[in-house]
Amino acid sequence: MAGKRERAKSPEQKERRLSSRVQELRQKERDEKERLARERVNFLSDQSSKLCDDETESHANKEEEDAVPVSTNERTLTTTMRKGKNKSLAFYANDEDPHLKVRRNLRFFNTQYLLMVQAKLSRPDLKGITEVMKANAVLYPRKRIGDLPGIDVGHQFFSRAEMVAVGFHSHWLNGIDFMGTDYQTEYSDYHFPLATSIVMSGQYEDDLDNADVVTYTGQGGHNLTGDKRQYKDQELLRGNLALKNCFADKVPVRVIRGHDCKSSYSKRVYTYDGLYKVVKFWAEKGVSGFTVYKYQLKRMEGQPELTTNQVNFVRGRIPTSTSEIQGLVCEDISKGLESKRIPATNRVDDPPISPSGFTYINSLKIEPNVKIPKSSAGCSCRGSCTDPKKCACARLNDGNFPYVDLNDGRLIEPRDVVFECGPNCGCGPECVNRTSQKRLRFHLEVFRSPKKGWAVRSWDFIPAGSPVCEYIGVLRRTDDVDTLTDNDYIFEIDCQQTMQGLDGRQRRLKDVVVPTDSKASESNGDENVPEFCIDAGSIGNFARFINHSCDPNLFVQCVLSSHHDIKLARVVLFAADNIPPLQELTYDYGYTLDSVHGPDGKVKKLTCFCGAVKCRKRLY
Repeated sequence: MAGKRERAKSPEQKERRLSSRVQELRQKERDEKERLARERVNFLSDQSSKLCDDETESHANKEEEDAVPVSTNERTLTTTMRKGKNKSLAFYANDEDPHLKVRRNLRFFNTQYLLMVQAKLSRPDLKGITEVMKANAVLYPRKRIGDLPGIDVGHQFFSRAEMVAVGFHSHWLNGIDFMGTDYQTEYSDYHFPLATSIVMSGQYEDDLDNADVVTYTGQGGHNLTGDKRQYKDQELLRGNLALKNCFADKVPVRVIRGHDCKSSYSKRVYTYDGLYKVVKFWAEKGVSGFTVYKYQLKRMEGQPELTTNQVNFVRGRIPTSTSEIQGLVCEDISKGLESKRIPATNRVDDPPISPSGFTYINSLKIEPNVKIPKSSAGCSCRGSCTDPKKCACARLNDGNFPYVDLNDGRLIEPRDVVFECGPNCGCGPECVNRTSQKRLRFHLEVFRSPKKGWAVRSWDFIPAGSPVCEYIGVLRRTDDVDTLTDNDYIFEIDCQQTMQGLDGRQRRLKDVVVPTDSKASESNGDENVPEFCIDAGSIGNFARFINHSCDPNLFVQCVLSSHHDIKLARVVLFAADNIPPLQELTYDYGYTLDSVHGPDGKVKKLTCFCGAVKCRKRLY
């Protein structure tokens, strides 16, 4: 027998029934959700401001402090930083170049961020900021008017947390950063609050950006849950009042533009576009019918040309196909050996030439007189290594994995040596502890430079800690290449010498306990001289074209995967910074001045053209 069927209701009847029963409850839920979101934003913003203020002691939430595992070295560093009266002086040398300070600050933040990712904590970016503040490492803890040393027009940040860590824009969410009344003694001629910077990220439906002239909508009253619509009138308080005071006192503000960036780890990029003056402000009814405050800002003259607009955020246009590449001389120097094509371009020589004189390979070639140790036993994990307490390879890495499973794997920080999973391990090829063994992940280009010959850059954003490539060539005994002259492609495997700090080499940040089977090869008797090297003179990969810099964006990392002989470690180049598209890739060749001699025994000298602020002027 068929059950009783209810007659179908029209859409209008459904809407009326819904309105009478639950619409009021749903509206209350939406209002409560919005209220809680606003309270959370205000609380976290106030906490961030307090932590950034030089007159307020930095403190961390106890729950975060208990949850974050901190190594002995980090704990010692944090304790040391807390001792100084001037919070940032203990972390930065007075005579250090401001640009280098900014780089060091961001590298420290990125390390803390990745540690929080490894600990699987929520909002690792905010936890990373907390660690930077606890270490007294915020570069500019006191807010300033105008440009900040070391941050030029065009500087790119890859998250709002990075700007907070530097002290460039102290709010991780609010669009307006400003000085409070506690700055009145320092700036006695101004009205407070006083704005220092704004971030334009499309958070308000009334914003209008025409590059040199900006119409900026004040803060407050918009929906924080996603649709960005105004739901109430704005008030002339806090940031809104601060921008009004900038108009009254003729004080410039820093303008930062945010844009979508799919390859960035935060999916956003923030570019500093210079100083703007507030030339006009008014109140009006916005698109949603509520009162909003508007500010017209005009870019000050005499500044470098804008590097961003509403469409483009990189210095130059990234090609989408080889047909768009200007100066193309070779479509793929790897001839299909790499997972991605590596084109070569030359807009310097006339007629243009292509890279020549070598054969491309993508794996090491071993000389007959070099004996490779047998593969180590490996771990017994299955699928992917996830538990460092059970993984034998993780135990070799200070009891934890050196990588985090983020952006296809990122190295948390440089180490003496990284022990990866190898051929005898039970895990598969996608294991995070095989990060440097995976295929080429970035679109790269070999290009001709005016002074340095061939060079390499990426079309993609490269997150800090990402492996870029392994240095590939012929694995030889160092004694066998001593007679070679004019070979600039020899890379000595000096992992052991670096660990021991021999011949002026600087140690890595992380110590390592070398296993007992790590000395399979016999010593050549001279501890200062690496026994083995990689010769990329006649055969090699694109790494042979990566140039030296006295302030590089890559670093050299020794990696052991198939065996544990540190004298035969793999040489892998990792990103030291978040590297924007089209920036040349460089690493420090590590030459000691006056260490290279010619056949006649005389010291050879080679001029350095890296252009770094602290360039040593000579490569060797």
